[in-house]
Amino acid sequence: MIGFSRTDTSVMATWWWTVDRWSLAAVATLMGFGVLLTLAASPAVAERIGYDSYYFVKRQLIYLGPAVGAVIACSMIEPRGVRRLAVGLFLLSLILMVLTLLIGPEIKGAHRWLTVAGLSLQPSELIKPAFAVVIAWMMSTAKSEEGFPGLVIAFGLYGLVLLLLVLQPDMGMAALISFMFFAQFFIAGMPLYLLGIVVGLAAAGGVLAYTYLPHVTSRIDRFLDPASGDSYQVATGLEAFKNGGLLGRGPGEGTIKEVLPDAHSDFIFAVAGEELGLLACLVIVLVFAFIVLRGIARSFESQNLFVLLSVTGLVTQFGLQAIIHMASTLSLMPTKGMTLPFISYGGSSLFGIAITMGMLLALTRKRIGLGGA
Repeated sequence: MIGFSRTDTSVMATWWWTVDRWSLAAVATLMGFGVLLTLAASPAVAERIGYDSYYFVKRQLIYLGPAVGAVIACSMIEPRGVRRLAVGLFLLSLILMVLTLLIGPEIKGAHRWLTVAGLSLQPSELIKPAFAVVIAWMMSTAKSEEGFPGLVIAFGLYGLVLLLLVLQPDMGMAALISFMFFAQFFIAGMPLYLLGIVVGLAAAGGVLAYTYLPHVTSRIDRFLDPASGDSYQVATGLEAFKNGGLLGRGPGEGTIKEVLPDAHSDFIFAVAGEELGLLACLVIVLVFAFIVLRGIARSFESQNLFVLLSVTGLVTQFGLQAIIHMASTLSLMPTKGMTLPFISYGGSSLFGIAITMGMLLALTRKRIGLGGA
């Protein structure tokens, strides 16, 4: 335990005694699983594509330092500072997302990445936490200030982000952003008739995506009928869970990672299933659930609509991303190339999730009042 006295009024001591240390410990636990599973899964992938065995391990450890710093730094700021950070990050991410469409390389038929100083950056990973807080600000202000067009602005920003994601295209991220947005809208007091309209529009969007986007059609067809196409990764991932059993084969002892193309990223949960076993996978699931439920419970203590809506958006995207990754690995839904927060390899994802958790910890700190949140 960090040795801060309760009478210590320094910045670090104040932060330590007001931050949710249980959630902080849960985040550290996920990071620990991430290091362990990256060590287990990535060497085989690196060797297959001609890199040094520990290429991905080294890069992930390099990313991890700034990510830890981002969690701590973001968690130390006040709610007003969280809002300002979100606005700046949102505007920057929007610009970068436009640039991905204009000058970003095409990878697997999509324009989602920019190359910055030799590193690949996925701006959509950074816009998620910023979007959640900015939308919460608009919706809460619309409730507190009569005549302020917060909902109109919120829907305009949502439409803009959704358009950029569809143009990339990244339908999985678009669905995640949409679910998060309407979860916040529902908590803010969305009328039931609007909920019905939203469900109808979502269903229509799904039909259009299935009809006009070949990669979406292929994934859904393979999910409904594995024999209709290449379902190698999903079948191999399921085999990993079968091999692992209750306790797993042990770290580094799995074999599925030798033949699973995205073992270090999109299918890292399968590596966890084979090498660590069912019990460890359940622990990972429980840690994710704990962070989500703990965040929601702490947000209720503030009795502030901005904090409640922000936390709703942040934990929704965090929890739903984990669910999508694990469910697609277990063939419970069509596959979607989405990382497992703090565990999968990926610098943009890791840093985006770190900002998400930093903002969550900042908004759920114990305070007397909210100082102009």
